[in-house]
Amino acid sequence: MAETQSGRDTEVEKRARQQRSLLDAALRHVPFDGWSWTAIDAGARDLALAPGEAHRVFPGGPQELVRVFSSAADAQMLETLEGLDFGAMKIREKVAAGVRARLDAVAAHREAVRRGVTFFALPQNAAVGLACLYRTVDAIWYAAGDKATDYNFYTKRALLAGVYSSTLLFWLNDKSEEFAATWAFLDRRIGEVLNVAGRLGKTVGAAMSLPDRLLATLTTARRGVSRRGRGPLRSARR
Repeated sequence: MAETQSGRDTEVEKRARQQRSLLDAALRHVPFDGWSWTAIDAGARDLALAPGEAHRVFPGGPQELVRVFSSAADAQMLETLEGLDFGAMKIREKVAAGVRARLDAVAAHREAVRRGVTFFALPQNAAVGLACLYRTVDAIWYAAGDKATDYNFYTKRALLAGVYSSTLLFWLNDKSEEFAATWAFLDRRIGEVLNVAGRLGKTVGAAMSLPDRLLATLTTARRGVSRRGRGPLRSARR
């Protein structure tokens, strides 16, 4: 059993290496051919792979290629964040560091990322884009130490998805030195979102407590009516 599992692990690792190798080769063509089979096949030719080998490595085609690219960027982001002293940072600083590390991870492939925005805009690729975005913001929040399990879990990820997406679009067109304008934009967006999150948290928290308060009120009212109503009813029976 152990040998079988070890064999499976070896196959998984082997395929991961093959995918990463073909991804790196295809990335040279993505800026020109987009996230497409054309780019994948061109990368396969660069690696002198046998005909049809690219389809075996990426049976899911361009969608699988871009998922592997996004996952690799997430992994690089987390590796960067592990080297930071998060204990001494405020939550907004942790989130900003996460977004910045994620963009730094793909900085060498900015044109490929730009083509990715177009790729995800197509209806048939929207679900893949949302899945990649969710995994990225989820990884950032966990790295920042988020342990939320209530409605805040989804609220935080939805808000960060907006911050990350808008910052990414700004970054794609940023010509400032070392993306200084992007990081300033990111700080502003995080400040705005945290203010919204604070107000939203109070509103949602109040809304979540309404059922309990309403139940308590109705229970009290019911008891009062019951106590007041017993006298007349008994009198009527007499």
